Amino acid sequence: MTYGGVGGRRGAPDDEIGPGPLSRAAAVVWWVLAVSVLVVLTGGLPLVLVALLAWDASNAPLIALAFVPLAPALAAAVFAWRRFLADRDLGPGRHFWRGYRLNALDVLRWWVPTLAVLAVVGFSLGNLGAAGVPGGYGIVLLVVGAAVLLWAANALVLSATLSLRTRDVARLASYYLAARPLVTLGTLSLLVLSAGIVLLTSDWVLVALLGLLALLLTRNADPVLRDATARFTRPES
Repeated sequence: MTYGGVGGRRGAPDDEIGPGPLSRAAAVVWWVLAVSVLVVLTGGLPLVLVALLAWDASNAPLIALAFVPLAPALAAAVFAWRRFLADRDLGPGRHFWRGYRLNALDVLRWWVPTLAVLAVVGFSLGNLGAAGVPGGYGIVLLVVGAAVLLWAANALVLSATLSLRTRDVARLASYYLAARPLVTLGTLSLLVLSAGIVLLTSDWVLVALLGLLALLLTRNADPVLRDATARFTRPES
């Protein structure tokens, strides 16, 4: 079953936004700013802890803990952006908070174990020298970490859009990694872009851009969401 975020049109977009190009552009800017601020407030502020911690392997559990609120916030942003793309209005906050209420607990059910896996990967990477393992093992760990993040991106958009059991989210997120390779490649590009932003600027610039990145993730995942909605959900009565 799909959530009500992309169904049940409230009327033509021009009802609130207006037909002119300036009105439409202003609406897009308003949505980007509003959703970005809401993501920072609900999921970005705990990342202050990351800035205060040294990037040491022993801090991997604490860093993972700081990231716990981020996925529910991003899921709410995806939910809001899906509504915006289906039927634009001037109420991003209303859609964001509805998505947050609907999705937060479902997202945390798979996000917390995912963070645990990433914490283990990070801890292992930080202790490669002490463990005395071959350097190639570090490459394997990086590939594993990237695969987990790609899987998490699929799980995020599925959880934000469809009402699914956790095990179904996990299976479909894995399935679409191979079934929609262009979407996976697009998600990988977003991960590389995010890493580049952090390296060239700072992690806080990335946090400020999370609302916009959620829009890019939503647009990129559209083939996955359309296919999952058609094949694995039942229409609302």
